[in-house]
Amino acid sequence: MIRTQISLSRWEYQRAKLAARQQGISLAEFLRRALRLMMPVAKGRPWMKYAGDIASGNPESSQKIDEWIYGQKD
Repeated sequence: MIRTQISLSRWEYQRAKLAARQQGISLAEFLRRALRLMMPVAKGRPWMKYAGDIASGNPESSQKIDEWIYGQKD
């Protein structure tokens, strides 16, 4: 991960902090997600827009992804 610095108005900062708190995420994660929403998605891979945005709380969720998406596991 690359660390960077940005300048926000007091209003932008306060609104972003509040929105992050309401979603139960850090300000940094909130800003990363907001940035991803503004970036174009790779052609043919629209699902990548949501990569990393969903958390199940289950550490074994990657093993059950087919069941959750397709309703079955091959």
